[in-house]
Amino acid sequence: MGKLEGKVAVVTGGARDIGRAISVKLALEGAKVCLNYFDNPDDAAATVEMIKADGGTAIAVQGDMTKAADVKNLFAKAAEAFGPVVHILVNVVGGIVGRKLIVEQDEKWYDFLMDVNMRSTFLCTREVVPMMTEGGSIVNFSSQAARDGGGPGASMYATAKAAVMCHTRAMAKELGPQGIRVNALAPGMINTSFHDRFTKPAARENLHNTAPLRREGEASEVADLVAFLASSESSYITGASIDINGGVLFS
Repeated sequence: MGKLEGKVAVVTGGARDIGRAISVKLALEGAKVCLNYFDNPDDAAATVEMIKADGGTAIAVQGDMTKAADVKNLFAKAAEAFGPVVHILVNVVGGIVGRKLIVEQDEKWYDFLMDVNMRSTFLCTREVVPMMTEGGSIVNFSSQAARDGGGPGASMYATAKAAVMCHTRAMAKELGPQGIRVNALAPGMINTSFHDRFTKPAARENLHNTAPLRREGEASEVADLVAFLASSESSYITGASIDINGGVLFS
């Protein structure tokens, strides 16, 4: 029996890369998973099939997590499929989107980066709280960029992820008396399509040469940490922002 047997988990951005690894891991631990995707039904269907092939239970729900109506629909579909209680929420949705220097950014860029990273976390957290009971766990995704300001052209991404980190602490204080824990992860270089798109090969090679562990992380390693934070094994951890970066940055 897995450590999440009988639990219901909602994973935003749960269809590919780190989100997929998390959806699969939570299901392997016994959770019924409602995974959200934005624009790739094939990825979502493949992830659901992976879970079912391992004997797990999952559904996929399309939606833009920056829109309140789509967020409400996601949790309504989870309740329809698995009942009115959600035990675990993992807010994976977010991203750097692109790199722009401050003089190249306009208000639309600011709004978009803050919306996809912070607004999505806010909306999903607000929606799930009435559905959670004592023992509930929320895991947010911040970033190493929130610690160090990010790389060239990533200032707004870093700022949005720092907002997620602070929101995590605030929610830990607010929801703790209800028995709901809220934590965040601050990943560094993880081997995903994110860095295939937005990180230069030279920067990745430099990490391989200088990081204490001499490699990038894997999505499965992030998923293992999420499963720990979602379970009772971490029952006295809340308000934490946990680095997972191979020793590149300590906090």
